[in-house]
Amino acid sequence: MYSVLLLLDSVITIYIWLLIASVILSWLVAFNIVNSSNRIVYVIGDFLYRITEPALRPLRRFLPSLGGIDVSPVVVILVLVFLRNLLFEYLG
Repeated sequence: MYSVLLLLDSVITIYIWLLIASVILSWLVAFNIVNSSNRIVYVIGDFLYRITEPALRPLRRFLPSLGGIDVSPVVVILVLVFLRNLLFEYLG
């Protein structure tokens, strides 16, 4: 059972890092630091979008607009950290 907990912990941690990478890449594209017409940047951005968007899209419908600031990744990260801690508290 402990191995399953460690696997779930690793998956949650990787997903948190993918969310952070997605946010950073979106900032870099928005501030024209990297060019999204570059093939490598486009492929990485598309991968991150496809991986993170299913978790972020439902929250964006409910969260209010804060002047162009998207707080849905922060909410998803907080929920994932809570779930990870909950797993180890009750099952570990």
